[in-house]
Formats: sequence, C-alpha cells, structure tokens
Amino acid sequence: MTQTLSNHAPKMLAILRIMTALLFIQHGTQKLFGFPAAEYSPEFFTLMWWAGAIELVGGALILVGLFTRAAAFVTSGMMAVAYFMAHAGNSFFPANNGGDAAVLFCFVFLLFVFTGPGAWSLDRAQSRETGLVSV
Repeated sequence: MTQTLSNHAPKMLAILRIMTALLFIQHGTQKLFGFPAAEYSPEFFTLMWWAGAIELVGGALILVGLFTRAAAFVTSGMMAVAYFMAHAGNSFFPANNGGDAAVLFCFVFLLFVFTGPGAWSLDRAQSRETGLVSV
C-alpha cells in the first residue's frame, strides 16, 4: 500500500504546486489589476506593487513548472519578508495577526526549492529533451 501511494507522490506534488500557484497568482492580480476586487490598488513601483509583480510572475512560473526552484526561492523569501513586515508586529500568533497564508505560502514554496516541481512541469519536460537528470 505504501509503495502504491509513493508512486503517486510526483503527481500529488504537482497538484500542490499548481493549486498553490493559482491561489498565489490571485494576490498578484488583485494588487496589479484589482481582480478579484481589492480594497486598494498600490501605486506603480511601490513595495506593494513589486510584491504584486512577484506574485504574478513568480506564481505563473511555478504554475507551469518553469524555473520552479528559483521562482520558489524568491517567492518563499518574499512571503517571509511579508510576514515579518505586515503581520508579525500585530501579534505573535499567525491566526491572530492574519499572517497564516503568508506562513503557508512561505513553507510550501520552500518545499518546492528542495523537491522541484513534481510531475507535469516544463522543467521536467525540458530535462527529458536535453537528457539532463530529471527534477
């Protein structure tokens, strides 16, 4: 039974990657395009605008599994910074300071730095074409 479940690990990792990226991209589109509806829209080239750009571009790269490890490293770091800049000062507990999503995004992206994208990724397809070791 365990071996059967383990055989599906790359597919489940890919599903986690895709769903996490789709959720993350929404934060970027909300900041940059006001969709889904947002309370505010940051001015161009402010810190929040750059956060939205990283969420959109980094999320898109992670979604398709292209440069996954690098994109995940950047987005994980951005979420750590976001947590400490925007949430940690309000309360020690993420459930009380509204930072639980930032913490989860940070650690899920950190997981992808070490595991790679799983199945169904452009990184994996590219490694097969070039004969490199699969990610």
